[in-house]
Amino acid sequence: MSLPEYTSVYDNFDPAALEADILEGRLSTGLNVCTEICDKWAADPARVALYWEKPDGGAGKLTFAELQAAAARFANYLASQGIGKGHRVAGLLPRGPELLIVIAGTLRAGAVYQPLFTAFGSGAIEYRLERASTRLVVTDATNFPKLDEVASCPPALCVDAADTGSDVSDFKAVLAQQSDQFEPVMITGADPFLQMFTSGTVGKAKGVAVPAKALLAFYVYMKYAIDLRDDDVFWNVADPGWAYGLYYAVIGPLMMGHATHFNPGAFTPESTYNMIRKYKITNLAAAPTAYRLLKANDDVLPEGEVLGLRVASSAGEPLNPEVTNWVERRHHCPVLDHYGQTETGMTCCNFHGLSHLKRQGAMGYSSPGHRVVALNEQNEEVGQGEVGQLAVDVKASPLFHFDGYTWGEKDPFVNGYYLTGDMAICHGDGSFSFSGRDDDIITTAGYRVGPADVESTLLEHSAVAESGVVAKPDEKRGSIIKAYVVIRSGQEPVDENALKEELQTLVRRRLSTHAYPREIEFVEQLPKTPSGKIQRFVLRKQAKDEIAQ
Repeated sequence: MSLPEYTSVYDNFDPAALEADILEGRLSTGLNVCTEICDKWAADPARVALYWEKPDGGAGKLTFAELQAAAARFANYLASQGIGKGHRVAGLLPRGPELLIVIAGTLRAGAVYQPLFTAFGSGAIEYRLERASTRLVVTDATNFPKLDEVASCPPALCVDAADTGSDVSDFKAVLAQQSDQFEPVMITGADPFLQMFTSGTVGKAKGVAVPAKALLAFYVYMKYAIDLRDDDVFWNVADPGWAYGLYYAVIGPLMMGHATHFNPGAFTPESTYNMIRKYKITNLAAAPTAYRLLKANDDVLPEGEVLGLRVASSAGEPLNPEVTNWVERRHHCPVLDHYGQTETGMTCCNFHGLSHLKRQGAMGYSSPGHRVVALNEQNEEVGQGEVGQLAVDVKASPLFHFDGYTWGEKDPFVNGYYLTGDMAICHGDGSFSFSGRDDDIITTAGYRVGPADVESTLLEHSAVAESGVVAKPDEKRGSIIKAYVVIRSGQEPVDENALKEELQTLVRRRLSTHAYPREIEFVEQLPKTPSGKIQRFVLRKQAKDEIAQ
């Protein structure tokens, strides 16, 4: 099967034609997101919206028709509580059918769904609920105790409320009392339907209200980058408590009438392969952490077993060539890197569904409907081979939907560009490679070094499971490069100094003579966000504190 050419699709992209083709409603005059992701597929009673794994090892499925009825019941309950258009409704739920019902019912009522990651503590929950003036929280018996420590907590509904020993209202009992008919509340393309918070590493998380016009961009990503086809079986491993999971494991596939898959259990190589086998997954999306973990536990997959994956996608941080090559060798399918943010969705991708030059290690090309560029410190677009801050040219990006942080926490717009805070190398052909966060860039002896490049190179060594690279203050060079390295289980060295020298030589040889880590420290684990990203700011502070000791 020959793929459409990227350049042709990008140059001829027509947002108005796309809207007319994929949406039941209209962004200017009114639409309902539950209609767009559920109702229009519910006429077929056998069409499945969700397959999920049960905690006891069983499995369940929810059809679009069942989701439509349950969403109507939840929307009726919201209306009975005076909750409607524009109000925030939070879900603090594991990956199961109740989560999908809460999302769809909230959207049916014209309200705004607010995800709360189940690993959040009470402080993180309290901040987000207070900031968003959230009107209702839906949770389960496992997470309900966290709400006891939340000041001024809004009313709650609880799945399996009897297990809490509290008088909190039971989710299923409340829904059973409601009608399964509810006329969808219309909103416009400028109205929010999701209330996100960035997982920022500096200061409090910033609010991101996602408007309904983002549906077009979500669709473009699913169609061209993920290449979700009618005959695919799709699993996005990401948790819907975060942007990538909510945008592209829930909204994106359901908008295309495609079943999604939930596995609420902990991510392990064994559970991942069992899930792929059981459901015959053909199209997989996950963070690089997942692929690295699978590669580090290569022995879990029997030699010669072919799982049947057609394509794999990765987002969150750069994939290193070693992992890319391993996926292609062991799973006989390509894995492609995609770039985006909570604010913008995915804007720069390698596209499974389009034909273009695939440059290993690159984040790819501007997504149709977006124009991505790299800017120097004067906010001028850089040329081939130069490093700059990745930015979106707003006027030239009809699918760009971020209008600014919900409560004006920061202004990321300059001269018509949205600044991502990420640094990238411009290849001059429309593609870019990630170089590091703006505040992560290391300047050593006058050279600017992206930590991702060093980390990727260190991962090529068979003994390295993970690495985090930061600047450490140094009198002579301003900064030196320090690497915190996690050794793969079973690969512990007899001589640590010898291994350090091997790793330094590897980086000198594979990257450059000025980019090798002058200090390497072996650690048990790296500090990470709940979504699995390395918290380099923690490592930077650690390296700085070492100077004072």
